[in-house]
Amino acid sequence: MTTVLAAVATDARSTELREFNMPDIPADSGILKVEIVGVCGSDVSYYKKKQDPRILGHHVVGRIEKIGAEAARRWGLREGDRVAMEEYIPCGQCEFCRTGKYRSCPATDPRSGGIRYGATPISVQPSLYGGFSQYLYLHPNAVLHPMPDHVAAVEAALTLPLANGFEWMSIIGDTRPGHTVLIQGPGQQGLACALAAKAAGAEQVIVTGRSSSLQRLELARRLGADHIVNISDEPLLERVSDITGGKMADLVIDVTSGGSEPVLSSVQCAGKDGTVLFGAYKYQAVDAFELDEIIKKTLTIKGVRGHSFESVRMAIDFIAAGKFPLSIMNSHNYALKDTDMALKTAGNEGEPSPLLVTVSPWL
Repeated sequence: MTTVLAAVATDARSTELREFNMPDIPADSGILKVEIVGVCGSDVSYYKKKQDPRILGHHVVGRIEKIGAEAARRWGLREGDRVAMEEYIPCGQCEFCRTGKYRSCPATDPRSGGIRYGATPISVQPSLYGGFSQYLYLHPNAVLHPMPDHVAAVEAALTLPLANGFEWMSIIGDTRPGHTVLIQGPGQQGLACALAAKAAGAEQVIVTGRSSSLQRLELARRLGADHIVNISDEPLLERVSDITGGKMADLVIDVTSGGSEPVLSSVQCAGKDGTVLFGAYKYQAVDAFELDEIIKKTLTIKGVRGHSFESVRMAIDFIAAGKFPLSIMNSHNYALKDTDMALKTAGNEGEPSPLLVTVSPWL
């Protein structure tokens, strides 16, 4: 194949199919044949903005189509191998990279001239830096993980959301047997946190949402959540107190899309010496933040973002074990020509009841 078909985000709420030349690769890089790509909330955010044209999509699973000799040696891969890839393209040399925190590497931030899968304009050669494409360029610093062949594609596409869940619940949140975990928000990321918390041995996992999210709350229960709370109809603080016998939650995470209410209730629902994590941007100041409550309970408050190499491996091992019916999280799977509808659906502007929305370029 000499050309590659890709869905390019060209303007606010607009994508179009374009052809690109298949790039030649030097010894230290490769080409991935994209099998499936999950639609992330950040893809939707980019899609809604006026921007330089780019190929979105970074929850990518595929097979090595071409690989240079040096890249094969460094990655330990060969043509035909199936991989899940991270969105980060770190420099490998800065302090963050050297200490394993490469998600904070300045080279991964497109706003400061860095490159990242799913966020890099097509003006940056060889253009194929997004998953909504038949093929994707594997940069020499790409971070790749072997993906077992037996894993269904729609489950493999959950790798990065689940990796965030393991990063936040296990590595940062230190969830252990006997703990109670409260998860505010039953979206893709909240469900991933619920799965990771149960895998870590949490005794009680509570997932909250509104009446508009009843289908997702029921899905949380099917995926192993012990309690669901519809905060449109139920007093959250009282429900958590009842469930925990007044001890409240050991770990609380807010992954809701906006508003200050879940920020405040997350602090209220945490128990003494508990931890409260915030994993979703609010894009606004939060008033009436209860500092005295934080001091009184000696809470740990932390913002969380992204995953690490370790948590991605944990997610892949979890998916490969097949102990949870992860495929029920896939609500829509689209062909490449329907990428625009995939982005609209994931942003609640297309087909109804989205959860994990995916694009399969070879459908």
